[in-house]
Amino acid sequence: MSSFADFKALLALLPGGLMFIPAIVAVLQPSLPAKRFWTLVQRLCMLAAALSLVSLGLRFVTPAPAGEVDLAILPGLTAGLVGAWFGALVQCLGAVIAGFSSRYLDGERGQVSYAAALSAVLATVQLLTLADNWIVLIAAWAATGFALNRLLCFYADRPFAVLAAHKKFLADRLADVCLIAAAWLADRATGSFSISTLLHHAAVDGVNPDLQLCALLLALAVAIRTAMLPVHGWLIQVMEAPTPVSALLHAGVVNLGGFVVIRFAPLFDASAPAHALLAVAGLASAVLAGFVSLTRISIKVRLAWSTLAQMGFMLLECGVGLYHMAALHLIGHSLYKAHAFLSSGAAVRQARLNAMRQPWQPAVWSLVLAPVLGIVVSISLAPVLALIAPPLVMHDWPVWWSMILALAWAPMLWVPAAGMTYSTGAQRILLGGLLFACLLVLSFAGHTITLGAPSAPHALLGQMACAGMAMLYTGTAVMQVPRGRQWLEPWRRSSYAGFYLDEAYTRLALHLWPAQLPASTKSPKNQLGIKPGSALPKSRAG
Repeated sequence: MSSFADFKALLALLPGGLMFIPAIVAVLQPSLPAKRFWTLVQRLCMLAAALSLVSLGLRFVTPAPAGEVDLAILPGLTAGLVGAWFGALVQCLGAVIAGFSSRYLDGERGQVSYAAALSAVLATVQLLTLADNWIVLIAAWAATGFALNRLLCFYADRPFAVLAAHKKFLADRLADVCLIAAAWLADRATGSFSISTLLHHAAVDGVNPDLQLCALLLALAVAIRTAMLPVHGWLIQVMEAPTPVSALLHAGVVNLGGFVVIRFAPLFDASAPAHALLAVAGLASAVLAGFVSLTRISIKVRLAWSTLAQMGFMLLECGVGLYHMAALHLIGHSLYKAHAFLSSGAAVRQARLNAMRQPWQPAVWSLVLAPVLGIVVSISLAPVLALIAPPLVMHDWPVWWSMILALAWAPMLWVPAAGMTYSTGAQRILLGGLLFACLLVLSFAGHTITLGAPSAPHALLGQMACAGMAMLYTGTAVMQVPRGRQWLEPWRRSSYAGFYLDEAYTRLALHLWPAQLPASTKSPKNQLGIKPGSALPKSRAG
């Protein structure tokens, strides 16, 4: 490599190396005052974020030579464009969360171990974004989970927090088994643990039965790690953890599954069964979690269910071959969810103000007309926008995708049933239509950003996704009508309970590996039949 290439490789490696320093310092000097340690962590986080942004910027200022996709750093480590985007995103969020945590936990015990675990999460995530070897990928993802579990159990006297960490630990180990089996199959098919070798083989020579099974196991591991139904319960119960931990988890760590799918896109493109598994798991989770979130009142719990729905939708985008849109979704969701959790206190105050206002019910005719208008606007505007967008945009933007977005954004066109004249109703629809068009323009503009995630839309799975979104919209619309709510009341109770999927998984997990929870007045004994006792052993808590 040239000296400048060496410099870019060093820049890509430095953020992760810097974030390992606090973990080492915490081991060598455990009695270091919390304020001094937080100062060290925050400065290193800011430096790591700055270096990751510079590293990302250099990918555009000095593009790689033709045919060179990834920048080799060390054996088993390469810097790809998707990894550079995700690494910069996580390091920037980590810098914000570290500053928030230092104020949020002021006066709490265990701040040094918390800050060290936070730094370890950021370091291992950075390592995962650079992984070009199955062993590095599996080790980095597992290490991220272990470090995160330390954060989840920061309040070790909270039963639901410990239960969530226990369930996550078991789910992660199941995902590890899938990843190890996938790595073995990839090595048997290609003779190497190199991810680049595997992806080149899949793109050029296709996939044999071993690689088909490898892709299926990888898709299953991703679904488990992104908390798809029915192993989603821990993602909801981590609300017992400190708010900045929830922000880190929902805005960064849980998105790793989406990054891995985009990284392995050539393998999934060559495996129709794996594509179908991602699409079905993502669609089912998005639809069911979307229904559940409509019944919840707690701000943080609603945010957790919305994260599950968004992760399902992101896997659905990957499953139908829209990797570029999935990457945009990943970045946008991370920024939004970090802000939502870190400002959840203000959200509670806003919710109280909203509760003082008179709720409004949409007019039935607008519930029917909104998706029709949305589909017409979306399909009509897409070819016009394509004239000013790159030639590949229309290939990456099939008609069924316009219909999915129209169904997702249709509530913007709803009109209140009471207090509206024809003129005010028309004005509201016009304003909603303008907002709809602006979102469509922004979505097209997002396709002009180079993310290193080429799309390959799958028509049949896309049509299935469109049908699923239509079902979600229909259920949401029916719940807006009083008579519809009466019809759906039994179903609504099941929806509020998450369709009892987590209870079944929790009982199975505790049957396979029993756990004793710390005694507390908030113990989930009645719901789950768990006897409160001593806390989980540290080896199980992460």
